[in-house]
Amino acid sequence: MSAGRHCPLAYRYRPEQVVAAVEPCDADVLYVIGGLYGNPLALETIEAMAEAERAEGRRVELIFNGDFHWFDAEWRAFQAINDRVMRHTAVLGNVEFELADAHPGAGCGCAYPDHVDDGVVERSNRIMARLREVAAGCPEQVAELRKLPRYRCFELAGQRVAIVHGDPESLAGWGLSLEALRDHGHHATLLHWFEQMGVSVIAGTHTCLPALWRADERVIINNGSAGMGNLRDDSRGLISRIAVGSSHPDALLSSRTGVLTVELLPVVFDIEAWRVLFSHWWPAGSDAALSYAERIRSGTRLDIDQMHIALGACR
Repeated sequence: MSAGRHCPLAYRYRPEQVVAAVEPCDADVLYVIGGLYGNPLALETIEAMAEAERAEGRRVELIFNGDFHWFDAEWRAFQAINDRVMRHTAVLGNVEFELADAHPGAGCGCAYPDHVDDGVVERSNRIMARLREVAAGCPEQVAELRKLPRYRCFELAGQRVAIVHGDPESLAGWGLSLEALRDHGHHATLLHWFEQMGVSVIAGTHTCLPALWRADERVIINNGSAGMGNLRDDSRGLISRIAVGSSHPDALLSSRTGVLTVELLPVVFDIEAWRVLFSHWWPAGSDAALSYAERIRSGTRLDIDQMHIALGACR
């Protein structure tokens, strides 16, 4: 299997391992931030959003569930993103896993499925190669990445929340992708994961498109990308917000399980400043520009109503 599509054994784990060490959490709100992709403007916005909630008396914890690096292919930017993320809670994404310790045959570590174009895969491998060169000049930051876990599980108001990058079986798994969550043939696997882990919520990212899935009291949330647009003609990032009781007035989609409110929350940053910075790192014709410039400018082809998947009468 070609680099970028292969998933080494080191990426794999079992659902039971995800919940083997449940961490108590006294926060009122978790921001689960996947796919920041090295966007410092989005990070500033997310931190400001958290401060606004704290000003209203809520205890907010930021959890980065991987791929906080990607476009930041310049050593000062790489160091700055890494240092700021490490002030909070984090788990590895495939990007950080490969930067910390390259795995033969993994390429970018995305484990892209067959429906992803070969050109996208090849460009991602080259983006990773450039980012590795940058990371080689940041040994302290890479050492911090090596200490991060592949997953975490928190107990929030008596309910368990599993935080993964890919899915409950692989750091680069696509089992929580929008396509997989829409696939009725995959629902038995999803329900089995919940049974194995005993959690109320599974929060993932990795697959770059957002989704909110619910069956009875079980909720899966995939925030797509915090650092670039996710919806049609929409350049805003998205994060997952998991809160005890409270809801956010700006949430695009929301669901509930027990006392927890699970939402997709937009991240509004200065898109023109971000485009200038991105173009500085990745000018027209570069691999990242060919793969991502259009999405950064105008989002995807996805509409809000396509993100919500509810089984039976649980909508």
